[in-house]
Amino acid sequence: MLSSLLLIFVAGPRYGRSNVLVYVLVCSAIGSLSVSCVKGLGIALKELFAGKPVLKEPLGWVLLVCLVICISVQINYLNKALDIFNTSVVTPIYYVLFTTAVMMCSAILFKEWQHMVLDNIIGTISGFLTIVSGIFLLHAFRDMPFSPNLLPLFLQQGRADLHTVWRSTDRHQSCQHQPLLHSEDKSSQSTEEEGEGV
Repeated sequence: MLSSLLLIFVAGPRYGRSNVLVYVLVCSAIGSLSVSCVKGLGIALKELFAGKPVLKEPLGWVLLVCLVICISVQINYLNKALDIFNTSVVTPIYYVLFTTAVMMCSAILFKEWQHMVLDNIIGTISGFLTIVSGIFLLHAFRDMPFSPNLLPLFLQQGRADLHTVWRSTDRHQSCQHQPLLHSEDKSSQSTEEEGEGV
């Protein structure tokens, strides 16, 4: 909350229109709190369905109010970032920072990483880095035109060889167009049919 307030009231007016990270960091930090509020509300609903008097506790209502405020602030600053900067720049940065902030917030508030073994931690971090790299590459090179001429020379040479192989195989008659019977077999079959007809 302190970092979000500093970004909104100190860094936002000064660097918000020149640096894409300011508004995106606000969205990420507030968004991580909204995810934690949703998780807390889910636990409260689970206890409510179990028959516990959750509605009398103020924590559930505080989480609901915080969720509404966090979502409103998040949407506001995300729209500001999209109005100023290009979508292909905002989207990968927002995805990376938002996912990182959610993982850190869940680790601090719910202490989920304490109950995970080393294999699960390595798998989670590897999956996160893979998804982040893929999203970044997709958005970074989305507007770049690709053609076969941009390939390295050895790949172009292999492509040319493959093309000549396909052309040479096209010249030969495929098995689908070959006759099922040879000409000698056809003549003997026609004489047998004539003999049966007589």
